[in-house]
Amino acid sequence: MSVLSASEAFEVAETGEPAAGRGTSSTSKKRCVYEQYVQPCLVELFATAMFVFVGCASVIGSVGIAGAVQPALAHGLALGVLIMVFGKISGGHFNPAVSLSVYLCGGMKLILLVPYVLAQISGGMIGAGLARVRKSNSTKKRIKKHSELAKCMLGEVMMTLIVTMVVCMGAVNSQTSTPGAAFCIGLIVSANIFAGGLTSGACMNPARAFGPAVVANHWSHHWIYWVGPLCGALLTVSFIRYCVVLRTRG
Repeated sequence: MSVLSASEAFEVAETGEPAAGRGTSSTSKKRCVYEQYVQPCLVELFATAMFVFVGCASVIGSVGIAGAVQPALAHGLALGVLIMVFGKISGGHFNPAVSLSVYLCGGMKLILLVPYVLAQISGGMIGAGLARVRKSNSTKKRIKKHSELAKCMLGEVMMTLIVTMVVCMGAVNSQTSTPGAAFCIGLIVSANIFAGGLTSGACMNPARAFGPAVVANHWSHHWIYWVGPLCGALLTVSFIRYCVVLRTRG
């Protein structure tokens, strides 16, 4: 079963039936252009932002030889998973040097090279900015308390967004699904724990937080572990529904 694109859904809602004839041909043409040129760039931007966020979050605070292990694992796990779930749409570059190499080897069109690089650079800035906000320090005590809660919230939102994105793209969307989806999900959870475990606990799951809270009768700031993951899931849905042509298995 395939999900209608936004334009097709609008026409169905307006007329009560899918557009036919010339309308269908025009919609298909627009959809083809979108899938070939726009969607890959959006995926490169979004996935690069996620990769850089996980990478930067794991690097901040890691020192010495022992501290190098955590960023290495987080970068490697995150990159491997993102390539597996987004590779069928954009090629999974997330790196201007990779895009240049692929183009020179004949693996992509020239018209996509500059947009890819711009998307990757923009994604890198977004990811690094979010990581910096999550790790930034406050000097005043009162501000610091609220800042810590905000950083925990942002961490849960971003990490849950990444996990739910891998689930939806790796297990639900037939265009990008992979037999290793379960493995990818486990790997990205590990990468997120490396990146944000010391800040919020990297829960990413209200049920995972609720059970221990009940047993330990500890409810301090428990709302973060509901609001954060649910907001992350909603952001994933928004991106997929409006930026990715989703094809579910019928």
